[in-house]
Parts: sequence; C-alpha cells; structure tokens
Amino acid sequence: MRPGGTLLALVASLMLLLLLRLLWCPADTPARSRLSVEESREDTRGTSAAMRTIWSPVTSVPLTRNSTYLEEKSPQLTEKCKNLQSDLKSLFNKTRRYSEDDYIQIITNIQRCPWRRQAEEYENFRAKLASCCDAVQSFVVSQNNTPLGTNISYEVENKRQIPIRENLFHMFPVTQPFVNYPYNQCAVVGNGGILNKSLCGAEIDKADFVFRCNLPPITGNASKDVGSKTNLVTVNPSIITLKYKNLKEKKAKFLEDISNYGDAFLLLPAFSYRANTGISFKVYETLKESKVRQKVLFFHPMYLRHLATFWRTKGVTAYRLSSGLMIASVAVELCENVKLYGFWPFSKTVEETPVSHHYYDNKLPKRGFHQMPKEYIQMLQLHMKGILKVQFSKCEMP
Repeated sequence: MRPGGTLLALVASLMLLLLLRLLWCPADTPARSRLSVEESREDTRGTSAAMRTIWSPVTSVPLTRNSTYLEEKSPQLTEKCKNLQSDLKSLFNKTRRYSEDDYIQIITNIQRCPWRRQAEEYENFRAKLASCCDAVQSFVVSQNNTPLGTNISYEVENKRQIPIRENLFHMFPVTQPFVNYPYNQCAVVGNGGILNKSLCGAEIDKADFVFRCNLPPITGNASKDVGSKTNLVTVNPSIITLKYKNLKEKKAKFLEDISNYGDAFLLLPAFSYRANTGISFKVYETLKESKVRQKVLFFHPMYLRHLATFWRTKGVTAYRLSSGLMIASVAVELCENVKLYGFWPFSKTVEETPVSHHYYDNKLPKRGFHQMPKEYIQMLQLHMKGILKVQFSKCEMP
C-alpha cells in the first residue's frame, strides 16, 4: 500500500474511535462533569476554605425538588456529611459577629445530605432532656406537680414566690393533659418568613400533634403554607397587652381570633415574671367566662429554668430562650417523630431571595433578648444527628 493510503486509513480509524467515544460517554458521564457549572456558581464569600471545599463537584448528586438527596450514593458523601458536624461546631464557637453567608453556605451543604431518623441518637437525647427537665410530668403546672398550699418560685425572678391557694389551684389541670402521649408525628411550626409560598400546610395538618407559637394567623391564604390544625399554641403576654389591649375593649376580637385554633391549648408563661401573672390569669378567666373550646395552660417555671440550664451547657447563653426552642424541646419528649417548619432566622434564603422575619410581618425580636442563630445551629445539630428533621424549603406536593 502506498504511504499516502496508510496515512488516510489511520486518520479514518481515529475518527471512527472518536465518534464511538462521543456516542458512548454521555450515558456514562460522571456527576462531576454534569454539575460542574452549577457548582461553580456557589457563592463562597465569607466562608472558610474548609467549608468551601466540603462539597467538591466530584461527589455531587442530582438534587430533588426540595434540595435533598434521594439516597446516599457513596462513602465519600457519608464522610462529608459527617464532617458537617464539626463545621457546625466551629461556626457556633465563632467569637466575631456571625455572617449570614457563613450560615447559609453550611445549610446549603446540609440540604444535600440524606436524612434518616437515628433511633439511638433520639433516645439518648430524649433521655438527657427527661433527666434534666421531664416535660412529661413537669412541662405545665398541674395539681399533681404543684400541690395546694405550696409556693411557686418565678422562673426569672426566682426569689419571688406566689402561694398556691384554692383560687389558683383550680386553674390547673389535675395531671398533664396530653392524653395520647407519646404522639407519633409532631409538627412544630415556627413563624419564619421562609413559610411563605412553602405549600407546607397540607403536610403540617397531617401531623398527630401540631405546636404553634404566639397566636400566628392560620386562616385565609396563609393556611396553604402553614396549615390550620393546632393542638397547642403559646401566647406571649405582650401580645395580649399590645394587640388586645389587656382584654378590655378588644376582648371580642381576641375570642374571635382564638376560635380559629379549634380545641387547642393556649400556653402562657404566667410564672416567668410577676408582670406576666395578672394578664395570664385574665386570659384564663376570659376563656372560662366565655365557655369557649380552648383551655389555658401555664408553663411550669421550674421546667423552664431547668431547660434554660440544659441549653446553657450547650452554649445557648441568651437572656431568654425563644418560644420555638422551648416548644421543640417539649416535642422531643412528647413525640416519637418531630419535624420543624418555619424556623429560619436569616434575611434571605439559600437562593438569595429576601425573606421577612415572620410570614405575616417583618417585626424583629428585641435585640440581645434571644440568640436565634445559635439556637438554629442547635436545631441543625439535632437534624444532622437524625433526632428531629428541619424543613428547609418548599414541601413536596402529594
């Protein structure tokens, strides 16, 4: 064969091999190539080098609609998810003022990890809570745990006491009123703006027991995002004072609003501060006189004091725990499965979309009163350990 013919045959062979490779490889392309563009867009400003390299494109896996993995694909993914625990601790222990970008970056990574309930972790944590606080017996004031003739010490003003006489004793349930304890599936619904357009309402309403905080709106358009079922809702006395004018001229409005909560318990911190006592008793008397369906319960101050000590040992040292963390702690003791909705203390989503503080307004908490980001890290730790589950984004439609 002539030299020119040999060269032509060689070129033809190479082109054939190249064509076969192009036809074969797309179905076999690793996730690294498919997702490299998406990964390169991640904003890593303000994060440590370790955090920026937690999720290399090598181990990326296609995301579902709610940004969690369908299943655990590799040992590499498992190891990287485990490493997030130490990254959360590092973020928690930062001494400088926190950066939202730091939190949002690590939350973005957490969403990529498969979540599984870990029964042993759950039982260990619940045992620790029960040992310190015992929500099952001590969460609310009852005739069993607060006998007639004894004194209650206030939670914060603990040198002040209130004697339990007949008139107060009959305000308390005989025992803890949670007759179906332990509940299988519980939803703890915070009031974060992250709930807007979440479409989580139907999922929340399927829970066996639904906890809510501070009389949030649950009717109209809000219900599709936050649900309407309510078994227990906390009531901050300041809401009664400011919104309902101490139940004087706005008593009818108050009764109309709470009618939306069905047979729910209204839970008030009557014995946290002396200033809370009178207005909390006023709520009790108003419901009793009006013969409505809802019942009033009072947080036990000893329970709240012990709970604050428990979380203080874990680094949450704010002046006061938020209602959300209090109720999430109660839920772990009263429920077998706990899911948190609407917990989001940041001004934007992981997609950089601005978000209001509450789903119904943008009123910020009193500065220095709570440690919302530090509390949220504790919730993320519980999520990563499989003790409870945090809903980060929109809910899946049925």
